[in-house]
Amino acid sequence: MDPLDQKHSIEARKPNHAAKVLNKFIPQGSILERLMNFAWSVPDFRRCDKGNIRHRFSDIIILMILGRTCGYVGRADIIAFGRHNLKKLRKMGLLKNGIPSEATLCRVENGVDDLSMADRMQAFAEGFRNELLKACRDREIVCVDGKAERGTVQENGRNPDIVSAYSFNAGITVATEACQEKSNEIKAVPVLIDKIDISGKIVTADAMSMQKEIIDRIREQGGDFLIELKANQRSLRYGVEDRLEGLTPVYSYTEGPELGHGRIETRTYRVYDGLEVIADKEKWGGNMTIIEYEADTVRKSTGAHTSEKRLYVSSLPTDTPALGAYVRDHWSIESMHWGLDVNLLQDRIKRKSSKAARNLDTIQRIVLSVFSIWKGLRKKRSDKRKGVAELMRHVSMSFTKLMRFLCQK
Repeated sequence: MDPLDQKHSIEARKPNHAAKVLNKFIPQGSILERLMNFAWSVPDFRRCDKGNIRHRFSDIIILMILGRTCGYVGRADIIAFGRHNLKKLRKMGLLKNGIPSEATLCRVENGVDDLSMADRMQAFAEGFRNELLKACRDREIVCVDGKAERGTVQENGRNPDIVSAYSFNAGITVATEACQEKSNEIKAVPVLIDKIDISGKIVTADAMSMQKEIIDRIREQGGDFLIELKANQRSLRYGVEDRLEGLTPVYSYTEGPELGHGRIETRTYRVYDGLEVIADKEKWGGNMTIIEYEADTVRKSTGAHTSEKRLYVSSLPTDTPALGAYVRDHWSIESMHWGLDVNLLQDRIKRKSSKAARNLDTIQRIVLSVFSIWKGLRKKRSDKRKGVAELMRHVSMSFTKLMRFLCQK
């Protein structure tokens, strides 16, 4: 029996060979068409004028995306997915020479310029971002946070760290920036902020981003911020805590009790004017608002009671409606990270280089974005209520369902 890996190198160097064929199967403006455009836009690192190049580079990228979208995680699984659906892929004008080998997929992940692929992902996301925000009348919330790639270990023993900007309103990753090997999020966040338009938007972040340079950068670009305050800014944190004792908040309200995830939670928010609380106002660029968040939680199964208190600093005025909602909205980026680990098993996949780890991260973020985009563009309320994990289970293991899913506008 002949192997499915190709024996001919015909037309492998023609990136637009499949264009006429694809037009018959893929509606213009559909998610799949834009995925194809993304794959074609990624620069080919191979020597296209020499050697036996059997596969179009864009075909390999699409195979990795479609395979992971259908729930196939590892390289061997993706190859099995491709072999099972090879006839259907060929009808779309893809993989005319068969399915690439596992070694080929490995070379591609290690060879692609990770910066270029991340930039192309940003362009792909921006194309949908404006469409998804049209139906949203609220200000866009851009959540910034880092995630360690635990499946990869650098020479210094640390895991690569990738900082991302996630649009809460659109439900997609807007841009990413990799931390340098001997650096951390503090250096990467300003670079990430410069990549995106935050004018008129609200940037939320954890305590790592509570730095003067980052706050100044957000203000210079016309955005607002809400950042958690912890002991990494020791004098500011403890100074605020001391002044809040006995001080009456400008606004105070309570949400709950709410039952979810096996616990009953009551959340209280107290809003204070920073003029009365922050001592070194000149350093932090003027007046700010302090939000004190307190959560009382009762575990339903055991009745155990816990209490948690957090502080947040914001450039938004004290009379901004539902400031506490922005605190909770920031946790959406944590849910997205959870989806990368649980649905796509990111932390379990081993990669030898930081470059390969970031390329894997880019592909996986595109996969998650595809489901959020489909959900956001749908008109049926029942579809909009479905979570990303539920949508992924809906198309899992079925290429036909996936094509129907992606060919909708």
